[in-house]
Amino acid sequence: MNKINLAGSGLSLRREHMGALMDDTPFVLDFFEIAPENYLDLGGKKARDFRWFSERYPIVAHGLSLSLGGPDPLDEAFLLRIKAFMKMHDIALYTEHLSYCADNGHLYDLLPIPFTEEAVHYVARRIKRTQEILEMPIAIENTSYYAASPIADMDELSFINAVLTEADCGLHLDVNNIYVNSVNHYYDAEQFLLGLPGERIKYCHVAGHDQRSPNLIIDSHGADVIDPVWHLLSTAYQQFGLFPTLLERDFNIPPLADLVEEVEHIAKLQSYWQGEIYKKIA
Repeated sequence: MNKINLAGSGLSLRREHMGALMDDTPFVLDFFEIAPENYLDLGGKKARDFRWFSERYPIVAHGLSLSLGGPDPLDEAFLLRIKAFMKMHDIALYTEHLSYCADNGHLYDLLPIPFTEEAVHYVARRIKRTQEILEMPIAIENTSYYAASPIADMDELSFINAVLTEADCGLHLDVNNIYVNSVNHYYDAEQFLLGLPGERIKYCHVAGHDQRSPNLIIDSHGADVIDPVWHLLSTAYQQFGLFPTLLERDFNIPPLADLVEEVEHIAKLQSYWQGEIYKKIA
Protein backbone atom coordinates (compact mmCIF):
# COMPACT_ATOMS: atom_id res chain seq x y z
CA MET A 1 0.00 0.00 0.00
CA ASN A 2 1.06 3.58 -0.58
CA LYS A 3 3.07 5.03 2.30
CA ILE A 4 0.83 8.12 2.13
CA ASN A 5 -2.63 7.44 3.54
CA LEU A 6 -5.40 7.34 0.94
CA ALA A 7 -8.00 9.81 2.20
CA GLY A 8 -9.78 13.01 1.34
CA SER A 9 -10.79 14.15 -2.15
CA GLY A 10 -9.29 13.35 -5.51
CA LEU A 11 -9.47 13.72 -9.28
CA SER A 12 -8.93 11.53 -12.32
CA LEU A 13 -5.42 12.20 -13.63
CA ARG A 14 -5.72 13.34 -17.24
CA ARG A 15 -2.68 13.96 -19.40
CA GLU A 16 -4.00 17.31 -20.66
CA HIS A 17 -3.92 18.60 -17.07
CA MET A 18 -0.60 17.11 -15.98
CA GLY A 19 1.48 20.17 -16.82
CA ALA A 20 -0.75 22.57 -14.94
CA LEU A 21 -0.97 20.24 -11.96
CA MET A 22 2.80 19.82 -11.81
CA ASP A 23 3.21 23.61 -11.84
CA ASP A 24 0.67 24.19 -9.08
CA THR A 25 -1.34 21.33 -7.57
CA PRO A 26 -4.43 22.64 -5.76
CA PHE A 27 -4.35 21.88 -2.06
CA VAL A 28 -7.75 20.16 -2.23
CA LEU A 29 -6.36 17.33 -4.39
CA ASP A 30 -5.25 14.62 -1.97
CA PHE A 31 -4.88 11.78 -4.49
CA PHE A 32 -5.34 10.86 -8.15
CA GLU A 33 -6.90 7.97 -10.07
CA ILE A 34 -5.77 6.35 -13.30
CA ALA A 35 -6.94 3.54 -15.55
CA PRO A 36 -3.83 1.32 -15.36
CA GLU A 37 -4.46 -0.01 -18.87
CA ASN A 38 -3.53 3.47 -20.13
CA TYR A 39 -0.25 3.62 -18.22
CA LEU A 40 1.26 0.12 -18.26
CA ASP A 41 3.38 0.61 -21.38
CA LEU A 42 4.26 4.28 -21.10
CA GLY A 43 7.83 5.36 -21.74
CA GLY A 44 9.82 8.54 -22.11
CA LYS A 45 8.39 11.87 -20.96
CA LYS A 46 4.90 10.45 -20.35
CA ALA A 47 6.32 7.86 -17.96
CA ARG A 48 8.44 10.51 -16.21
CA ASP A 49 5.41 12.77 -15.81
CA PHE A 50 3.40 9.99 -14.24
CA ARG A 51 6.28 9.14 -11.93
CA TRP A 52 6.19 12.76 -10.71
CA PHE A 53 2.64 12.17 -9.44
CA SER A 54 3.17 8.67 -8.05
CA GLU A 55 6.17 9.89 -6.02
CA ARG A 56 4.10 12.64 -4.40
CA TYR A 57 0.50 11.45 -4.17
CA PRO A 58 -1.46 8.29 -3.49
CA ILE A 59 -2.67 6.76 -6.75
CA VAL A 60 -5.74 4.58 -7.23
CA ALA A 61 -5.70 2.12 -10.13
CA HIS A 62 -9.27 1.81 -11.41
CA GLY A 63 -9.39 -1.06 -13.91
CA LEU A 64 -11.46 -1.11 -17.07
CA SER A 65 -10.81 -4.47 -18.70
CA LEU A 66 -10.52 -7.31 -16.19
CA SER A 67 -14.09 -8.47 -16.95
CA LEU A 68 -14.72 -10.05 -13.57
CA GLY A 69 -18.12 -11.38 -14.63
CA GLY A 70 -17.20 -12.46 -18.15
CA PRO A 71 -17.10 -15.96 -19.64
CA ASP A 72 -13.46 -15.78 -20.73
CA PRO A 73 -10.79 -17.15 -18.37
CA LEU A 74 -9.49 -14.59 -15.90
CA ASP A 75 -6.51 -12.83 -17.50
CA GLU A 76 -3.86 -13.75 -14.95
CA ALA A 77 -0.99 -12.57 -17.16
CA PHE A 78 -2.57 -9.13 -17.23
CA LEU A 79 -2.97 -9.19 -13.44
CA LEU A 80 0.72 -9.98 -13.02
CA ARG A 81 1.52 -6.90 -15.13
CA ILE A 82 -0.84 -4.86 -12.95
CA LYS A 83 0.86 -6.21 -9.84
CA ALA A 84 4.32 -5.20 -11.08
CA PHE A 85 3.04 -1.77 -12.11
CA MET A 86 1.42 -1.19 -8.72
CA LYS A 87 4.60 -2.22 -6.92
CA MET A 88 6.69 0.05 -9.10
CA HIS A 89 4.52 3.06 -8.30
CA ASP A 90 3.46 2.14 -4.77
CA ILE A 91 -0.20 2.20 -5.85
CA ALA A 92 -2.65 2.61 -3.00
CA LEU A 93 -5.63 0.60 -4.23
CA TYR A 94 -6.93 -1.45 -7.18
CA THR A 95 -10.62 -1.38 -8.02
CA GLU A 96 -12.70 -2.94 -10.78
CA HIS A 97 -16.28 -2.97 -12.01
CA LEU A 98 -18.82 -5.58 -11.00
CA SER A 99 -19.59 -6.27 -14.64
CA TYR A 100 -18.10 -7.91 -17.71
CA CYS A 101 -16.59 -6.41 -20.84
CA ALA A 102 -15.17 -9.30 -22.86
CA ASP A 103 -16.34 -12.47 -24.62
CA ASN A 104 -13.77 -13.80 -27.07
CA GLY A 105 -12.52 -10.23 -27.35
CA HIS A 106 -13.23 -6.89 -25.72
CA LEU A 107 -16.76 -5.54 -26.11
CA TYR A 108 -15.86 -1.93 -25.24
CA ASP A 109 -18.70 -1.59 -22.78
CA LEU A 110 -19.44 -2.56 -19.19
CA LEU A 111 -22.29 -5.07 -19.28
CA PRO A 112 -24.43 -6.28 -16.34
CA ILE A 113 -23.95 -9.69 -14.78
CA PRO A 114 -27.15 -11.72 -14.29
CA PHE A 115 -28.30 -11.41 -10.69
CA THR A 116 -28.19 -15.11 -9.87
CA GLU A 117 -26.70 -17.29 -7.14
CA GLU A 118 -24.58 -19.07 -9.73
CA ALA A 119 -23.13 -15.73 -10.86
CA VAL A 120 -22.39 -14.77 -7.24
CA HIS A 121 -20.22 -17.88 -6.81
CA TYR A 122 -18.56 -17.41 -10.21
CA VAL A 123 -17.64 -13.75 -9.73
CA ALA A 124 -16.59 -14.24 -6.10
CA ARG A 125 -14.11 -16.95 -7.16
CA ARG A 126 -12.61 -14.62 -9.74
CA ILE A 127 -12.33 -11.75 -7.25
CA LYS A 128 -10.65 -14.06 -4.73
CA ARG A 129 -8.18 -15.18 -7.38
CA THR A 130 -7.49 -11.57 -8.32
CA GLN A 131 -6.73 -10.77 -4.69
CA GLU A 132 -4.45 -13.80 -4.43
CA ILE A 133 -2.44 -12.69 -7.46
CA LEU A 134 -2.22 -9.04 -6.43
CA GLU A 135 -1.59 -10.03 -2.80
CA MET A 136 -3.96 -7.32 -1.59
CA PRO A 137 -7.70 -6.82 -1.17
CA ILE A 138 -9.43 -5.06 -4.03
CA ALA A 139 -12.68 -3.09 -4.17
CA ILE A 140 -15.47 -3.70 -6.69
CA GLU A 141 -17.67 -0.93 -8.07
CA ASN A 142 -21.45 -1.02 -8.31
CA THR A 143 -22.11 -0.27 -11.98
CA SER A 144 -24.80 1.38 -14.06
CA TYR A 145 -26.77 -0.72 -16.53
CA TYR A 146 -29.64 -0.16 -18.92
CA ALA A 147 -31.16 -3.58 -19.62
CA ALA A 148 -31.41 -6.12 -16.82
CA SER A 149 -30.87 -9.79 -17.61
CA PRO A 150 -34.13 -11.77 -17.72
CA ILE A 151 -32.30 -14.50 -15.80
CA ALA A 152 -32.35 -13.38 -12.17
CA ASP A 153 -33.22 -14.90 -8.81
CA MET A 154 -32.34 -11.83 -6.71
CA ASP A 155 -32.34 -8.05 -7.04
CA GLU A 156 -29.29 -5.86 -7.67
CA LEU A 157 -28.73 -4.91 -4.03
CA SER A 158 -28.88 -8.54 -2.87
CA PHE A 159 -26.48 -9.52 -5.65
CA ILE A 160 -23.90 -6.89 -4.72
CA ASN A 161 -24.08 -7.76 -1.03
CA ALA A 162 -23.76 -11.49 -1.74
CA VAL A 163 -20.67 -10.99 -3.93
CA LEU A 164 -19.01 -8.73 -1.36
CA THR A 165 -19.61 -11.25 1.41
CA GLU A 166 -18.50 -14.35 -0.49
CA ALA A 167 -15.45 -12.70 -2.08
CA ASP A 168 -14.59 -10.87 1.16
CA CYS A 169 -13.52 -7.77 -0.76
CA GLY A 170 -14.06 -4.04 -0.51
CA LEU A 171 -16.80 -1.92 -2.05
CA HIS A 172 -15.97 0.85 -4.49
CA LEU A 173 -19.11 2.92 -4.02
CA ASP A 174 -20.35 4.96 -6.97
CA VAL A 175 -23.20 7.22 -5.83
CA ASN A 176 -23.88 8.46 -9.37
CA ASN A 177 -24.41 4.89 -10.56
CA ILE A 178 -26.93 4.36 -7.79
CA TYR A 179 -28.81 7.48 -8.85
CA VAL A 180 -28.69 6.54 -12.56
CA ASN A 181 -30.00 3.04 -11.89
CA SER A 182 -32.67 4.32 -9.52
CA VAL A 183 -34.16 6.46 -12.30
CA ASN A 184 -33.73 3.91 -15.09
CA HIS A 185 -35.02 0.97 -13.04
CA TYR A 186 -37.52 2.72 -10.75
CA TYR A 187 -36.19 2.25 -7.25
CA ASP A 188 -35.39 4.51 -4.30
CA ALA A 189 -31.74 5.59 -4.47
CA GLU A 190 -31.36 6.41 -0.78
CA GLN A 191 -32.93 3.14 0.33
CA PHE A 192 -30.55 1.28 -1.98
CA LEU A 193 -27.54 3.17 -0.60
CA LEU A 194 -28.48 2.44 3.00
CA GLY A 195 -28.76 -1.26 2.17
CA LEU A 196 -25.07 -1.50 1.28
CA PRO A 197 -22.47 -2.68 3.82
CA GLY A 198 -20.81 0.56 4.88
CA GLU A 199 -17.97 -1.25 6.61
CA ARG A 200 -16.78 -2.50 3.21
CA ILE A 201 -16.60 0.93 1.52
CA LYS A 202 -12.98 1.66 0.65
CA TYR A 203 -13.42 4.30 -2.01
CA CYS A 204 -16.07 6.36 -3.79
CA HIS A 205 -16.84 7.97 -7.13
CA VAL A 206 -19.10 10.94 -7.73
CA ALA A 207 -19.86 11.96 -11.31
CA GLY A 208 -22.26 13.62 -13.71
CA HIS A 209 -24.51 12.06 -16.34
CA ASP A 210 -26.75 12.86 -19.31
CA GLN A 211 -30.52 13.01 -18.78
CA ARG A 212 -31.94 11.82 -22.10
CA SER A 213 -35.57 11.75 -20.95
CA PRO A 214 -37.43 11.87 -17.62
CA ASN A 215 -36.95 8.12 -17.23
CA LEU A 216 -33.61 7.57 -18.98
CA ILE A 217 -30.17 8.63 -17.76
CA ILE A 218 -26.90 7.75 -19.50
CA ASP A 219 -23.91 7.39 -17.18
CA SER A 220 -21.60 9.50 -19.35
CA HIS A 221 -19.23 11.11 -16.80
CA GLY A 222 -19.53 14.07 -19.14
CA ALA A 223 -21.38 16.69 -17.12
CA ASP A 224 -21.36 18.43 -13.76
CA VAL A 225 -22.58 16.54 -10.69
CA ILE A 226 -26.24 17.35 -9.94
CA ASP A 227 -27.76 18.09 -6.54
CA PRO A 228 -29.49 14.68 -5.98
CA VAL A 229 -26.13 12.93 -6.46
CA TRP A 230 -24.41 15.35 -4.07
CA HIS A 231 -27.22 14.57 -1.60
CA LEU A 232 -26.55 10.84 -1.92
CA LEU A 233 -22.86 11.41 -1.21
CA SER A 234 -23.71 13.48 1.86
CA THR A 235 -26.10 10.76 3.03
CA ALA A 236 -23.35 8.16 2.59
CA TYR A 237 -20.97 10.18 4.78
CA GLN A 238 -23.70 10.66 7.38
CA GLN A 239 -24.54 6.96 7.46
CA PHE A 240 -21.15 5.32 6.98
CA GLY A 241 -18.51 7.90 7.91
CA LEU A 242 -15.83 9.35 5.65
CA PHE A 243 -13.98 7.58 2.85
CA PRO A 244 -11.76 8.79 -0.02
CA THR A 245 -13.92 10.22 -2.79
CA LEU A 246 -13.01 11.07 -6.36
CA LEU A 247 -14.62 13.30 -8.97
CA GLU A 248 -14.90 11.21 -12.14
CA ARG A 249 -15.00 13.16 -15.41
CA ASP A 250 -14.20 11.40 -18.70
CA PHE A 251 -15.88 13.45 -21.46
CA ASN A 252 -16.58 17.12 -22.24
CA ILE A 253 -13.60 17.93 -20.06
CA PRO A 254 -13.87 21.48 -18.70
CA PRO A 255 -10.95 23.67 -17.58
CA LEU A 256 -9.04 22.33 -14.59
CA ALA A 257 -10.34 25.15 -12.39
CA ASP A 258 -13.93 23.98 -12.95
CA LEU A 259 -13.03 20.41 -11.97
CA VAL A 260 -11.22 21.63 -8.87
CA GLU A 261 -14.34 23.57 -7.88
CA GLU A 262 -16.33 20.32 -7.85
CA VAL A 263 -13.60 18.55 -5.89
CA GLU A 264 -13.82 21.38 -3.38
CA HIS A 265 -17.49 20.52 -2.95
CA ILE A 266 -16.46 16.97 -2.00
CA ALA A 267 -13.98 18.37 0.52
CA LYS A 268 -16.59 20.68 2.03
CA LEU A 269 -19.00 17.79 2.55
CA GLN A 270 -16.22 15.74 4.14
CA SER A 271 -15.27 18.63 6.41
CA TYR A 272 -18.87 19.12 7.51
CA TRP A 273 -19.44 15.46 8.36
CA GLN A 274 -16.04 15.21 10.05
CA GLY A 275 -17.20 18.03 12.30
CA GLU A 276 -20.43 16.20 13.03
CA ILE A 277 -18.46 13.07 13.93
CA TYR A 278 -16.30 15.07 16.35
CA LYS A 279 -19.43 16.51 17.99
CA LYS A 280 -20.75 13.02 18.64
CA ILE A 281 -17.57 11.77 20.29
CA ALA A 282 -16.77 14.98 22.20
